[in-house]
Amino acid sequence: MTDSRTNLAISGAAGRMGKRLIDLGSQDDFFRIVAAVESADHPDLGSDAGLAAGIGKLGVVFSNEFPAEVDVVIDFSHPAGAAAVVDYCVDNHKPLVMATTGLAESTIDKIKQAGHLIPIVWAPSMSLAVNLTMKLVETASLALKNHSTGVDVEIIERHHRYKADAPSGTALKFGQIVAQAMGQTGHRHGREGLIGERGRNEIGYHAIRSGDNPGQHTIVFGMLGETIELQVSASNRDCYAAGALAAARFVAAEQAGLFDMFDVLGL
Repeated sequence: MTDSRTNLAISGAAGRMGKRLIDLGSQDDFFRIVAAVESADHPDLGSDAGLAAGIGKLGVVFSNEFPAEVDVVIDFSHPAGAAAVVDYCVDNHKPLVMATTGLAESTIDKIKQAGHLIPIVWAPSMSLAVNLTMKLVETASLALKNHSTGVDVEIIERHHRYKADAPSGTALKFGQIVAQAMGQTGHRHGREGLIGERGRNEIGYHAIRSGDNPGQHTIVFGMLGETIELQVSASNRDCYAAGALAAARFVAAEQAGLFDMFDVLGL
């Protein structure tokens, strides 16, 4: 009997997110994992990806190459390797879910150009809860943009000690949403010393790195006499993996275009 499942390649497969994708993806009847891609110098090359993910032997080994039968790619790798994944998908006409954050401007430009040729879901967070919170932040920003006493927006994010980029891509996206709705042009990353009165036209960002926190974002709307705080937290990485798999289902059926998680979730 013909296997009708969608052939999934996971880039960055030996990382923390990659292993959760292997686990959840192997349980999803929509997908068949056919590739667990890593960098050419990764120490796990040649070992079984399922064993590394703690789910038993999968029959797919970590490799630095994509096989021919790939239908869709999820990239949860590293900024240094993301550009090569985009190139592979364009050259081979493969749909792509780009979930790697901290990308160089050159890679961002490459993704935007690739969207004219292949379908790409590109988002700073794959989490359903995060993307719903982004909608709430947009609603709050539009409602408060002409508030009589003014509104001070601060974005606080917490992540694990191993996260390489700061602030998080998700925090920056929250700031972009606020700025588009309310018009702030200043973006201040942390504060120290005698800096004077807070600028009325800025958004503040604060990055906390602690323990194994998988992700928490708080968006503060401060007014005179009252405050609104919208907070979204992850208790483990499965929410990001589940969202990436949902994005892969979506993008595998699309034509060329640049999509985000709002498109995937119908928001």
